[in-house]
Amino acid sequence: MNYRGDLNTEQQNKNSLNIDKMEVEEILHAINNEDASIAGVVKSAIPQIEETVNHAVSSVKNGGRVFYVGAGTSGRLGVLDASEIPPTFSASIDNFIGIISGGDKALRRSIEGAEDSVIDAIRDLEKFNLDNKDTLIGISCSGAASYVISALDHAREKEASTVYIVTNPKPHLMTKVDTIIYADTGPEIITGSTRMKAGTATKMILNMISTTVMVKLGKVYGNLMVDLMAVNHKLIDRGTRIIMQVSGLDYEDAKKKLMQADRSVKLALVMQCHECDAEEARRKLKEANGYLNRVIEL
Repeated sequence: MNYRGDLNTEQQNKNSLNIDKMEVEEILHAINNEDASIAGVVKSAIPQIEETVNHAVSSVKNGGRVFYVGAGTSGRLGVLDASEIPPTFSASIDNFIGIISGGDKALRRSIEGAEDSVIDAIRDLEKFNLDNKDTLIGISCSGAASYVISALDHAREKEASTVYIVTNPKPHLMTKVDTIIYADTGPEIITGSTRMKAGTATKMILNMISTTVMVKLGKVYGNLMVDLMAVNHKLIDRGTRIIMQVSGLDYEDAKKKLMQADRSVKLALVMQCHECDAEEARRKLKEANGYLNRVIEL
């Protein structure tokens, strides 16, 4: 068993030594004060996050995939981020793939021992047939989760790009990767509870990676979510309002145009701005590789 007493996240936080004697409001302020430091911690890792985004953009553009692999909280956050990409950006479910040790059942119920399995990681990845077009991002607070290390080793053997997100300045790194993202989140308000600050930093980093990748792949227009999947009332309304904002149509005409475009905001905007039918609009978007800003001007 690895000794982890030297990790920052395993130290006692001096600001919460008497948390068990605090009133509710005091506890909430203590937690909030600790959380306030996380944005700065993540900011310091932007150069490495940029490297990661470049790996991921290259992977997706060349027909590869981006994998998030983690255990426990880290794994759940990876699966969460990956699962939100398709509905938000109409991206393929194969662009970002989240894998958690213990499988999907570990999303709802903790399976702590799963993080120690080297064999399970290889088994879980073998079905994806990784190659040099892919990027695998391992997520582990300590850097010592055997499941994640095994996944990174397997990815490197397959010549995929490898990234490790860790939340300690001196993690227990037991593998080699192309890029390491360090986020020194420090001692937790409850000693060792890395679902807190470490988890918050991890989610922020994953948000930055996936969102920036989608922006660079042409999934937004200005800062508008033009590639959303208008599959429910909320998203139909949002899509309609985006069309209004860009084209100047009123609400009812914008919604009608959205429906004529098979609920595709991008398609509707090209149809409206170029006064063409859906087939011609699709051709224009295809010629522009899906980048709306190459077809119409904001």
